Amino acid sequence: MSSKARRVREKAALKREILNAARDLFVQDGYENVSMRRIAEKIDYSPTTVYLHFTDKADLLFHICEETFAKLVAQGDKLVAHKIDPLTKLKMFGRAYIEFGLKHPDHYRLTFMVQHEPGELEERYENSMGHRAFELLRSCVEECIAKGVFRRLDLSLTSQALWAGVHGITSLLIARPDFPWVEKDGTIDLLVDSVCAGFANGERCKSISTFNPRTLNPTTQRP
Repeated sequence: MSSKARRVREKAALKREILNAARDLFVQDGYENVSMRRIAEKIDYSPTTVYLHFTDKADLLFHICEETFAKLVAQGDKLVAHKIDPLTKLKMFGRAYIEFGLKHPDHYRLTFMVQHEPGELEERYENSMGHRAFELLRSCVEECIAKGVFRRLDLSLTSQALWAGVHGITSLLIARPDFPWVEKDGTIDLLVDSVCAGFANGERCKSISTFNPRTLNPTTQRP
């Protein structure tokens, strides 16, 4: 390996170490209670070294959130590309979102459940992976409205309401894993079905599209 390639690899490894340390501290102690110096101390480097890779704490937070959403977008792109009916696709996306959060609880907690300073993420939102993730959800909702599966509703409002529903159960399952849930998978499926049913066009949804929550294979059943 050339010296240049080695330096590139070492730089990437150090950046990863900084991000991991920052994420752990933000989740453990709260974003507002962690300084760049604390992060540097955790990995036994000087604060100057951390500043060589990230401009400030907000920059670190943004990169952590970008990583979180990049993984979700990769999953969402595959789901949205499926040639299946739009309601099944939307339900699959909702289920994938919840499962993603449960698989990556620290990333999800930091992105959505830890208090941030106002404006720290919003000012970069337009070109972020978070925006792309929401646009995937929005495109599924738009297809449901266009094909008459959903009533004629405000697209952005409906998309945000759906996101609020799946976020709610995701954050509850992360924050309260020991709660005596009746049946976790059944609760998730019922929540996704119920939220979507609330927007349904009754004339076009007499046959309700569902999916197998264990395999994500679309099926169709009569209510």
